[in-house]
Amino acid sequence: MNTEAHHLLGAYLLGGLDAGDLQAFEAHLQECGQCRSELSVLEKVPVLLDALPVPDAVALTVAPGGAKDRVPADDSAPLLRKLARRRRTFRRRWAALAGAAAAACLALGLAAGPLLARPPQPDATYSVQAADGLQFSIDLARKTWGTELAVNGSSLPQDGTLSLWVRDRAGGEDRACAWTATPSGRVRITGATPVQLGSISSVELRDGTQRAVAVVSVP
Repeated sequence: MNTEAHHLLGAYLLGGLDAGDLQAFEAHLQECGQCRSELSVLEKVPVLLDALPVPDAVALTVAPGGAKDRVPADDSAPLLRKLARRRRTFRRRWAALAGAAAAACLALGLAAGPLLARPPQPDATYSVQAADGLQFSIDLARKTWGTELAVNGSSLPQDGTLSLWVRDRAGGEDRACAWTATPSGRVRITGATPVQLGSISSVELRDGTQRAVAVVSVP
């Protein structure tokens, strides 16, 4: 974990970072699970601070040890007021953008409805049909973090645990998802892998013994 970046968490939460630090910290968030976890726990703090009068917030800077641990009110109050104003400005800007977007959607009318309802199209689709009736299709979609895999299968093994494995062109493999076999032999499930679509060589459906019951080769 980048300790220096971690120290920016509080300022990021309160909207106190400038544009450069904001961009750097959001890039850090993509890589740091601890910061993301702490952020999810503390995300309601700005709302609570907004509801707290500035004098009361300043009073919270007095530690149980007494006056010697107190942060000077002259230093705390301006900072709290500045952060509060910045959060209100951010909220007003987002509200204006949301209103403009809503107005644009209304202007498009019903003609835009089918376009908005259309699900995202996969970047590649493959299917396998075996002699025993097993049918297996998979949609692959590029993501910034890797590849999303949407699986649709029928006449699959009806007991044990099934799993979907992605093999890359270097010979490595990654388990994208796993599920308990269904009595009907059907499944619709979505998995994910950090392997980029262009690096995938094949996708395997394996049964509980890790035997490949279906293999999709990706050119």
